Amino acid sequence: MGNSTVKAKTNAEFVILGGEPLGERFIWWNFVSSRKERIEQAKNDWQTGKIILPPNDNKEFVPLPQTGSKPASSDVPPPEPLS
Repeated sequence: MGNSTVKAKTNAEFVILGGEPLGERFIWWNFVSSRKERIEQAKNDWQTGKIILPPNDNKEFVPLPQTGSKPASSDVPPPEPLS
């Protein structure tokens, strides 16, 4: 690993994280876990209100996305493959 330099124009604080890879991760909506069962538990916890929202961002409940959802219009072209 090489040397790095960080310069800031004003006083700044930052954190650099590193270490060994954590292993396989599963991602669904806003949930990330190394276990699929934990993702399912998080879905249930979200739906039943067990996840406490931040005090300044708790005015509106955002429901879980529908699985198997389709575009609103059939005129929507399929996504381009990533290269």
